[in-house]
Amino acid sequence: MTNDDIIKAAFKVWGRELYRTTSLTDIARELGVSKPALYRHFRDKNALLDAMYVAFFDDCAAFLRNGYERAVAAGEKWESGLILMRAIAEYYIRNREALIFSLIRLHDRQETDKREKMDNEFRKRGIDLQRLSYREGGGDFYPSKAHLCITTLIFHLANFHRYEHKSGGIPSGELVKSTLTRIEGRIVKGLGLDARKVAALDYERLEKQAAGAVYEDTEDNALLKAVAGAVAEAGPWNASMEMVARRSGLSKSGLYAHFKSKQDMLAKLFITEFTGIINTAKAQVETSEVTEEQLYLSIISIVNYLRSRPEILVALDWIKTRRLYLGRGTGSGRLYRIIRSIKLELIQKHDPRLLLHIAQWILFMIVNTLAWWPSKEAGDSLCKDWAKNIAEIPDESFRILFRFIALGLEGFNT
Repeated sequence: MTNDDIIKAAFKVWGRELYRTTSLTDIARELGVSKPALYRHFRDKNALLDAMYVAFFDDCAAFLRNGYERAVAAGEKWESGLILMRAIAEYYIRNREALIFSLIRLHDRQETDKREKMDNEFRKRGIDLQRLSYREGGGDFYPSKAHLCITTLIFHLANFHRYEHKSGGIPSGELVKSTLTRIEGRIVKGLGLDARKVAALDYERLEKQAAGAVYEDTEDNALLKAVAGAVAEAGPWNASMEMVARRSGLSKSGLYAHFKSKQDMLAKLFITEFTGIINTAKAQVETSEVTEEQLYLSIISIVNYLRSRPEILVALDWIKTRRLYLGRGTGSGRLYRIIRSIKLELIQKHDPRLLLHIAQWILFMIVNTLAWWPSKEAGDSLCKDWAKNIAEIPDESFRILFRFIALGLEGFNT
């Protein structure tokens, strides 16, 4: 047994539960050795995690090198960006454990300087990502093209490993190629709407119309707000009934009059909130017969809903990269109803599974745009002042998001 054997086992074992637990006992069991045998290689769990960081950056940089050099050599910034994006996508398609490690261990919301640390690690290995990022141009708009592309990339990669390639084995060359083509198509063309109609939209009118929808607060929703606040504070794994009791003013035993268990509590939270999101967006979509208007109304109405429920936004931001089973019927599977209502020929011809995929992508993009607003006071962390941070985001940001969803990167060149 070598250090490399232990590191590979750690990526595999801890990745199965998305690093919810990081027990050396699990790794010893995987390798068929005693726990003390691991200490002859690594003095403790943190030393092993440090070695995993080094191994990740070494492996990823080595894989990206060829694509990075081709991207740097490309004269056109559009082309260079796609070359690098394709190389990154291929690496994560072929390396499920690396994707999980990257999402969970390298993008910790509690550490706002993680991005700079990652850039430095790649730079040490000859991959200067900033060299290509600075080519983006286009001013200081938010969300940037890079943000939109990376968010779309993460969504599709996560879905690929969760639904299309569950085995975790090495994907075939044909599957890799078709997946890369599909991801690139979504990034470049979005949903493929009519660029002229998108440009002609009266955004202010649509925003005023969507702003008229009012969130109705009830006694039950007030209790769920306490649940959402606990999830936002500690994450879905660590949020406890005690935390909810403290926020709601009820005793822990009193909570059991409303919820059978913690899982039931979380399930009811997301059933209620997904239903609210669906109903709010669908009501706005039904006010128009114009496809482009319908799509923007669905986006801006979801934005307004989450602005009125900032703790739900933070809870969704936690959930999106964590695997948390809440039982059937929790609401996310019904998101496709919003998209099915939109009179888009491309969508109308597709099956419910793809409609759900599109709906989840749109919600994922909205949550990321709201949650990663670079507030000067709060750094990269929305959790410090949820409502204030969301209120700071200009409506132009959601117009940019809409154009990307509707047209992809081509929407920035029209």
